[in-house]
Amino acid sequence: MSGEEVGIKVESVKAKEYEAKVYKSLNGGVGIPFVRWVGVECEYICMVMDLLGPSLEDLFNFCGRKFTLKTVLMLADQLLALIEYSHSKNFIHRDIKPDNFLMGLGKRGNQVNAIDFGLAKKYRDPKTHLHIPYRENKNLTGTARYASINTHLGIEPSRRDDLEALGYVLMYFCRGSLPWQGTRAATKKQTYDRIMEKKMTTPSEFIYQISPSSIFGRGFPSEFSSYLNYTRSLRFDDKPDYSTLRKLFRDLFIRERYHHDHVFDWTIVKYQVRVRSAIDDRDRRVRPTHGQPLPPGLSRADRPPPRQQSRRQPLCNRPASATLAGPISPPPQQFSGNGRGRSY
Repeated sequence: MSGEEVGIKVESVKAKEYEAKVYKSLNGGVGIPFVRWVGVECEYICMVMDLLGPSLEDLFNFCGRKFTLKTVLMLADQLLALIEYSHSKNFIHRDIKPDNFLMGLGKRGNQVNAIDFGLAKKYRDPKTHLHIPYRENKNLTGTARYASINTHLGIEPSRRDDLEALGYVLMYFCRGSLPWQGTRAATKKQTYDRIMEKKMTTPSEFIYQISPSSIFGRGFPSEFSSYLNYTRSLRFDDKPDYSTLRKLFRDLFIRERYHHDHVFDWTIVKYQVRVRSAIDDRDRRVRPTHGQPLPPGLSRADRPPPRQQSRRQPLCNRPASATLAGPISPPPQQFSGNGRGRSY
């Protein structure tokens, strides 16, 4: 026994047997969880794998459903790399969404990890690289909110659809919500049709305009609409130009003068929460005895001395001197909300 903490997934035998095989095919990739053991217990299959941290959806909520451009661009680079890797191993994910990407823990806390390959599918033959045939009248696979237009139309998913779905994820992080979120209809099919219609009739330039919940004070950089237009222009069996897409966002990152310091929005929020908690804890330890609270950062020794007491008063009745708890240690580095040097 190594004593390491692990994650365990338990599901029906048929579902998890397939997913375990996909993980085995992807084994060794950066951001792909390592499956340590797979076994059957009763009617269930157990998959023991690396323990991971919160999902991007969890962190999005933690940050008040607002990500800065710096965080979105750092995520985009890793997410594109993960999708490119799975495609290089002949698999498309088919359910790209924030819930299916988890941050690591400890030393790997800055690494995005891809999970939930239960809907993944081989899009080409591993030996001949022959692409799967074009088909229509397919049911929608994945999550409607992030599904590509072609997936809505019932066309067999391919590499282009993973990338278009990622475009909607990035849009979601930038805007705080998607234009078709909250769409309702009498049936699921009618709801999907309305979402598809909204996606088809909304130009990418308009999609990336400011929404009420957005943290941007101006329009989004054109790189985002360029990305979405490119993914929508791909043919069914086209190989995407992953390096150009990553360069698109990396150049924007450099132009904005950000620093790739792995300081995400949640890193700053967590630090601020820790500092606030430490200050509150320090203040609770101080118990003023003269009916007046101490100003922040003021120790009992800094207060004016009490009136001179009678010489006959016993020493033990004199008020004791109280001091604050030790000072809060400064952070290991100064964090910047926008990567440009502003300290928190």
